[in-house]
Amino acid sequence: MSDTEFVIEPGRQDIVMIHVFHAPREVVFRAVTDPELVPRWWGPRFLSTRVDVMEVRRGGLWRYVNVDARGREYGFRGVYHDVVAPERFVRTWEFEGTPRDVALETVTLEEVPGGTRYVARSVHPSVEARDAIVRADGARGGRESMERLAEVLAQRPTRT
Repeated sequence: MSDTEFVIEPGRQDIVMIHVFHAPREVVFRAVTDPELVPRWWGPRFLSTRVDVMEVRRGGLWRYVNVDARGREYGFRGVYHDVVAPERFVRTWEFEGTPRDVALETVTLEEVPGGTRYVARSVHPSVEARDAIVRADGARGGRESMERLAEVLAQRPTRT
């Protein structure tokens, strides 16, 4: 399993998360766009995830809800702006607790020897909005999501 790398440069509005998965690009794309699989990997381990809507197409909506052990819900939502399977998707990303801080996220999947390089670049409306994600330990959730996604991919049936 590859480590997750983050690029978070001072004074910039973006966060870049990179992870290499030992799975074909088509398989990774399916795992990140399948509403049945997303709850198995999205978010930190201490939260469960529910997919309320996931329309993976240009103009399609998405909404995921993290639920903690006490039943408190934390909603995330957005709109898909571009989907080119199995290469990339572009969507807005909003934590419903801070509705004015909408980020634009581009996820690209690149074939590399032995697997797929996943790159998620989120551009936030301001440095301050980006830094709030950093202070809230967004990297922890991203890192755990990538670890969990690697586990889901490792469990996939192999072709014979």
